[in-house]
Amino acid sequence: MPGSIEPLDLCNVQVPYYFRCPISLELMRDPVTVSTGQTYDRTSIESWAATGNTTCPVTRAPLSDFTLIPNHTLRRLIQDWCVANRAFGIERIPTPKQPAEPAMVRSLLNQASTVSNPFSVRHSALVRLKGLARESEKNRNVICSHEAREILMRIVFSDVSSGSSELSQEALAVLVMFQLSESECTEIGSDSNRVVYLSELLFHSSIEVRVNSASLIETVLAGMRSSDLRADICNVDEIFAGVTDILKNLSSYPRALRIGVRALFALCLLKQTRHKAVQAGAAETLIDRLTDLDKCDAERALATIELLCRIPSGCSAFASHALTVPLLVKTILRISDRATEYAAGALMALCSESEQSQKDAVSAGVLTQLLLLVQSDCTDRAKRKAQMLLKLLRDSWPEDSIGNSDDFACSEIVPF
Repeated sequence: MPGSIEPLDLCNVQVPYYFRCPISLELMRDPVTVSTGQTYDRTSIESWAATGNTTCPVTRAPLSDFTLIPNHTLRRLIQDWCVANRAFGIERIPTPKQPAEPAMVRSLLNQASTVSNPFSVRHSALVRLKGLARESEKNRNVICSHEAREILMRIVFSDVSSGSSELSQEALAVLVMFQLSESECTEIGSDSNRVVYLSELLFHSSIEVRVNSASLIETVLAGMRSSDLRADICNVDEIFAGVTDILKNLSSYPRALRIGVRALFALCLLKQTRHKAVQAGAAETLIDRLTDLDKCDAERALATIELLCRIPSGCSAFASHALTVPLLVKTILRISDRATEYAAGALMALCSESEQSQKDAVSAGVLTQLLLLVQSDCTDRAKRKAQMLLKLLRDSWPEDSIGNSDDFACSEIVPF
């Protein structure tokens, strides 16, 4: 083995060959031993097995099973070596968290689902499952492989009047960490009692419960194909009010903002109920929160703004907010191509309905932004929207702007 591996240097320090994974040849961070007695880095041997290999990479002997036993002794030696060489810039590898054992997961699910068990036992099992699920995707896969979603759904929507509401909410916190199948989403969305229960949780005193409820609503809406079932959910007035309130009043919680935006977008995809979002104050809230969002959430928020601008009440609500047009103009070419496209579409809708919005857009510098946009590498749809908006606003340009527009060669792109 020593002669088959070339020396590896980290920060000009040679790494002992027995600290290196035989597959990746890199310093091992989570050494595990397979049935043949050979040790590998966990991620490397798992990738090896995932591609269909059934033999030991070093010995080529068949692996009797794929049980991976943590090599704690070797891992400590590697950590000690890292500490001894930290003066050379080598960082100590962290102690890895061990994945959940299938037997333990089965036991916890059984404890949580057995109605005859004491409340404390069931609650403790759900708390442990939540902790395991939060640790890693690997743990979530192990939990999911034991029909956990079915069990958790049963607990979430059990008879909460019997005093099991705490269990229901704890199970909900675990359930939202998994992707539900279409049949599972349909099972929830087709039951009006379940939908009403989730809408009530949107106003719970616990922030976590409110956000988890919004998360499950978004998952169900996104996971169903039936437009009729989606309409049934969106027709529950409390859902729009609850989701909008999360965005409005929980802005200091990043997860609440993220889930709130996702849920509101899913609700607004259905045109016939968008007016409910406007009535719940979604327009004002989206503008107020737009600058607090990261890239992905900002894109989704801008998509929601464009959707709401397609109905008269939405246009009116956005037009009445003093910051709407300036923020949309500022967004162009700032966040992403997709965000630019949504912002241009929303501006097009607003300026088509309101002369004041046209004036506000011109005052905010939309001319320069649009001229830059049509000459950028942005999407064709964004460019088309920009060209249409330029044509719409051609009578609103100040004379000095028109005179200077030759600098952008706009006449070749948007004929006036």
